[in-house]
Amino acid sequence: MGKLSLTMAWWAVCSAMFYIVVGASLALAYGARNAIIGMLLSVVCYGVINAVISRFALRSGLSVALFSRVLFGRLGASLATLIFFSTAIYYAVFEGSVIAVAFNHLYPSISYPLAALLVVLYSVPLIFGSVQNWLDKFNGVLLPFYLFGLLAAVALSIGEYGYQPQWLDFGPAEPSATGWWDCFTAYMGVWVLMMFTFDYARFGKPEDAKYHGRWNFGMPFYLVTFLLNGMAGIYLAASIPRQGELSEVTVVLAILQLMGIWGLLFVWVTQTRINTANYYLATVNMQAFFGDLLRLRYSRVVWALVVGAAVYGLMLADVFAWLLKALAWQGVFVVAWVGVALAHILGKGTAQVTDSPKLNAVGLAAWFCGVLLGFALMQAGGVLQSLSAPLTFLVSAGVYGVAARFGKVGRTALA
Repeated sequence: MGKLSLTMAWWAVCSAMFYIVVGASLALAYGARNAIIGMLLSVVCYGVINAVISRFALRSGLSVALFSRVLFGRLGASLATLIFFSTAIYYAVFEGSVIAVAFNHLYPSISYPLAALLVVLYSVPLIFGSVQNWLDKFNGVLLPFYLFGLLAAVALSIGEYGYQPQWLDFGPAEPSATGWWDCFTAYMGVWVLMMFTFDYARFGKPEDAKYHGRWNFGMPFYLVTFLLNGMAGIYLAASIPRQGELSEVTVVLAILQLMGIWGLLFVWVTQTRINTANYYLATVNMQAFFGDLLRLRYSRVVWALVVGAAVYGLMLADVFAWLLKALAWQGVFVVAWVGVALAHILGKGTAQVTDSPKLNAVGLAAWFCGVLLGFALMQAGGVLQSLSAPLTFLVSAGVYGVAARFGKVGRTALA
């Protein structure tokens, strides 16, 4: 894909109500200034890591599923694709529910189950086309509407309630001195975006690696995704009256109250853009998982329909608390995966494989060392819990880096 084409496809990921709410929620818990510091640190961290990952994916052309075979063997890779597609489905449920709630709120005659069904029915066909010839154009058209809508929401809030200069003081009266660290580690819970990066970057041209590493998948993308969305979320939460605890739903209802039908259009644009990525990545990784593990080799259209059915079922079930907990636990697996992946790439591990083994003991040992430590620290609470994600990453990367010096990691290969 050309530079602009891949950029338009990838930047669908930046527009989600999730990022707006995360910024506001962290500010509410730890203070606006701490949240902004956490965002800035995350922009740097994500930018550096994804610069490395995107360039490797561009050179190799491998997907997460195929690269995981190098790291963990064929069966080990199935666990990676299982975690990836289920996480993408969870996010599709959250973002699809936002649209359904918005439709139901403005048009009560449309029940939530019906609105949810309509959301799934139009979302699934959007990914029948390819990333190269459809999703890039579709999301490119919607990008200006997302940016304009975000700025309009803030401008209308100022027009309706006046400028709120105290928005930087939003949150606790006496914020924690280490709140910035808690905000930074909270964003590590979304490191599945590193996997997203891998599966999109593989479509780029190797000669465009510098551009994609620096700009498309690098810090500018996360300045918009985390900082712009997060600061807008903080300002809106500090200035717009809301009912109930802060959540995606309360933010959406506040935007609808402020913008009316235009607010609904803004919500539709943001959520539809992000869900093209969620549905696409859930589909291709579900296809890889069942193809490798059970030899169920159906077309992408079939798996897209299965993903749609799963999303709709979860949208109707009262399982959001369970989904949030599942995402937290799966986030440990994802952070450990990133640690192993980076250790392999920076250690000059090969991706030229001819016959991947069923299990790669070195890669799996490194992955699970980090995962088990992460689980233990999550249960410990307090300061140890805040160290869970960073230490998971460091241990997985360190174990793999040391073991790779003595083993034959990644030297057997993929056809």
